[in-house]
Amino acid sequence: MKLGIDIDDTISDTYEVLFNMAQKYTIEELKRVGDINKEKCYTHHYIEFIHKWNDQENNDFWKKYYLDMIKLVKPKTCAVEYLRKINKQNEIYLITSRFKEAEELTKEWLDKYNIPYKKLIFAGENKLQAMEQNKIDIFIDDSFENCKTISKHGIKTFMMDSRTNSLIDTESEDFIRVYSWPHVYYEINKLKE
Repeated sequence: MKLGIDIDDTISDTYEVLFNMAQKYTIEELKRVGDINKEKCYTHHYIEFIHKWNDQENNDFWKKYYLDMIKLVKPKTCAVEYLRKINKQNEIYLITSRFKEAEELTKEWLDKYNIPYKKLIFAGENKLQAMEQNKIDIFIDDSFENCKTISKHGIKTFMMDSRTNSLIDTESEDFIRVYSWPHVYYEINKLKE
């Protein structure tokens, strides 16, 4: 099988690093209180949503902190171990919304942690197109919006639970919420039975 897997907050613990950088930016540079918007966020654009930044503030943040964030994040607990197990019988396509300017840093990060993959795809905002072009069978992402879109096109989808999507009710959705990489591995093996 071919698996399309997101990187940030799916393979990596991006939220922790990104949130703290965003707090630093909001408090020290924007001179605002670090209070956050606790409403449900349905997209992967959570950092600007929870900090209530305008477009200019958002752009300035990403310009200043984006590449540093990529260097600092680490893989989720058990992610590398289970990706290696998955890779033994499947093809892994990493499909990310990261900016293309981060391609070399992303490859270095994947090499540093010895994360297996057949192809790295910078899909921008259109992961569905990347999924269809590469004939992906299973999709794993943390974005509710991406999971909803992809699952509606007949691709088996798993949404990785995260701090930003944990409040969203997924009972009526066509995808399965997973809570860890051991859980992902279990669900993939269940599909083969």
